[in-house]
Amino acid sequence: MEWWWTLTIIMGSLLVILASGLPVAFSFLVINLVGAYVLWGGFGGFHQLVDGIYSSVTMFALVPVPLFVLMGEVLLHTKLAFKAIDVVDIWMGRLPGRLCLVTLGASTLFSCLSGSSLGTTAMLGSMMLPEMERRGYKPAISVGSCMSGGLAMIIPPSALAVILASTARVSVGKVLIGGILPGLFMAFLYSAYIVGRCWFSPNLAPAYQPKTIPFREKIRETMVYLVPLTGVIFVVVGLMFLGVATPTESAALGASAVFILAAIYRRLSWAVVQKSLIGTMKITLMMLMILTGSLAFSQMMAFTGSTSGLVQSVTGMDLPPLVLIMMMQVVILILGCFMEQVSIMMITLPIFMPMVKALGFSDVWFALMMLVNLEIGLKTPPFGLLLFVMRGVAPPSVSMTDIYRSTGPFVLIDVLTIAFMMAFPSLVLFLPEHIVK
Repeated sequence: MEWWWTLTIIMGSLLVILASGLPVAFSFLVINLVGAYVLWGGFGGFHQLVDGIYSSVTMFALVPVPLFVLMGEVLLHTKLAFKAIDVVDIWMGRLPGRLCLVTLGASTLFSCLSGSSLGTTAMLGSMMLPEMERRGYKPAISVGSCMSGGLAMIIPPSALAVILASTARVSVGKVLIGGILPGLFMAFLYSAYIVGRCWFSPNLAPAYQPKTIPFREKIRETMVYLVPLTGVIFVVVGLMFLGVATPTESAALGASAVFILAAIYRRLSWAVVQKSLIGTMKITLMMLMILTGSLAFSQMMAFTGSTSGLVQSVTGMDLPPLVLIMMMQVVILILGCFMEQVSIMMITLPIFMPMVKALGFSDVWFALMMLVNLEIGLKTPPFGLLLFVMRGVAPPSVSMTDIYRSTGPFVLIDVLTIAFMMAFPSLVLFLPEHIVK
């Protein structure tokens, strides 16, 4: 059978099963079981399938995933992140859209401490939206600023970045470090948009006189609640960049540092530990179940020759290589409207990564562009997860239409970021290329 027939049958069957409403992990399992029986010699193929699944979840590169998730869970349940938001607030001047900028600053900070976009967005929405509504801020600007919690997917530590790098067989450390500049660049563009729009439309964010706090008090609050958290950021990111620790070691040190901080602030209790561990297990189990099925799926694709046939066909097309990269990004963007991020990675990576390497592009560069694209999928209707998270924590006066309209400009900024990453690869590759060996 020709490779394209095999590819059509496999991908078509997977999409039909997904459309039936079966969870993604079990959809992959069904395809893998049928494929192992048909392609790998009947029941004997099941042994090969089990071996593939076992090897996929015992990869050492995946160890940082639960540790990064645990960091975010502990920070969330101990409410240490809330005090950091208060510190960011006292340093903001009378800028247009002040509370939106406070929200964005808190989002950027918390993204450096947690790999959970959903948790960051839920925290910002529940804390900041009621206050912005009380101050007269319109949903057109307030909701979008809270959706900046998606930065946690880009800025390390990012659990999704670890899964993407592990699945694509790319350096985990380089992908994590490579997310720093694009993430900060996105935060800069978000802040520029907020200031600009509130400057020209002051009715969106009415100005108010913030409480005056003595400079000495600001310094004290910063030293007590913000500096220790920046120390955790250095433990996770700085040691990795300096070559002192591997991503796994940095994740372990970061998780330990967060527990020590919680104990110092007397926020560590058995209830907090229990909630954090349960939340970590739920999130990690979901990710790994999808990962196991998808890696076995990619092995089956390679066995049938579908992957190599598609790569040869695409690379033989008379199109500029960068146009092909753009086409891949468009596919990911469309899938992001209908599917969950890990699922998109597992379906597209086995096909796209061989093409990227065959075209001569950097795999780290493409992985980071894909990560930003997946972050867009969290904010695009009809199934963007952050949209539903925001709906759950927003005040009753905020409608789903308000959420869509407020998020739109931030999605366009994300698309602009991908364009910059394509035009200026150094935005992604500068830091990874300077990691101390």
